[in-house]
Amino acid sequence: MGVQCQQSPVLVGSATLAAFGALTLYFAKPASYGKHTEILTPAATSLSARAAWFLQELPSFVVPAGILARQPLSLFGPPGPVLLGFFCLHYFYRTFVYPLLSRGRPYPVLLIFQGIAFCAGNGFLQGYYLIYCAEYPDEWYTDIRFSLGVFLFLLGMGINIHSDYILCQLRKPGEIIYRIPQGGMFTYVSGANFFGEIIEWIGFALATWSLPALAFAFFSLCFLGLRAFHHHR
Repeated sequence: MGVQCQQSPVLVGSATLAAFGALTLYFAKPASYGKHTEILTPAATSLSARAAWFLQELPSFVVPAGILARQPLSLFGPPGPVLLGFFCLHYFYRTFVYPLLSRGRPYPVLLIFQGIAFCAGNGFLQGYYLIYCAEYPDEWYTDIRFSLGVFLFLLGMGINIHSDYILCQLRKPGEIIYRIPQGGMFTYVSGANFFGEIIEWIGFALATWSLPALAFAFFSLCFLGLRAFHHHR
C-alpha cells in the first residue's frame, strides 16, 4: 500500500518552522557557535567544526534522499521528485563538501543534537510534501514560478558556495581568529554566505509553491538574517 498524504503533519510542521523563525527574531540573539560562542566550550562537550557540520547536516540529505530513492528514476518526471532533488543537491554540498572546507571553532555538542533534530524534521517535511502531497499541472516546468524559482535557487547556491570558499581561505590551518572577508559578494554584502542561502530558499519556495518550503524560507530569513546582522555589527 502506498503512502497517503496527510495534511495535518504538513500544517503542523510548517507552523513549527515559522514559529522557530519568529522566536529567533523575538530573542534577537544568534545561536552560540562560531564567532558568537560566548564562553569557551570544554573539549569534552564539543566536537571539531568539521565533524559537527557533517553530523548536523547529514539528516537533511539522508532523510529526503531516502524518500526520493523509493520513486521511479526519471530526469523530467513529475516535478515533485525533481524539486526534492534540488533540496538534496544543496544538502549533499552541506554534508559532504562544506565540512571538509570548514576551519571554524569547536562546536557545542548540545547544538549538534538540536541541529540533527531540526534537519531530520525539516528534511522529512520537505520530502513528504513534495512526494506524497504536492500536485503540479503538466505545464509546471514552463511556469514562471518554476523557472524563476530554480534560477534564484541556483544563483543563491552559487553565491553561497563561492562565499564559503572565500571564508575558508581566510584562515591558515589551525587558526580560529576572525578575519574580515573581501571579494565576491562580500564586496557588497557583509554576510554574503547568508545572503546566498536566503536567496536559495526563497527560490526553492517559489519553484515548489509549497507551504513547507515557504515556512523554511521564512525560518532561514529569520535565523540567517539575524546572524548576518550580528556578524555585520
